[in-house]
Amino acid sequence: MLNARVEGIATATVKHPSLEGRRMVIVQAYGPDGVTPDGDPLLAVDAQYGAGVGQDVVITSDGAASREVLGSNTTPVRWTVLGVRDA
Repeated sequence: MLNARVEGIATATVKHPSLEGRRMVIVQAYGPDGVTPDGDPLLAVDAQYGAGVGQDVVITSDGAASREVLGSNTTPVRWTVLGVRDA
């Protein structure tokens, strides 16, 4: 799990069937201090929370969680939003 900030929304006209109707967000992971970026921005699926640009979220790369949330055993999703952090 990583702490991240939503930097934008992604759209795609052609996508895997498991992503139909799902919201994709561009997130920037941050180090423990919450200020230092940790790597490049990532694409994550926000299937349940509707996090907006600038909100802090928790993301996971757990494939089992992604498959369960999306209801697909063949989804190509790597990152999933687990929740929105409170202030």
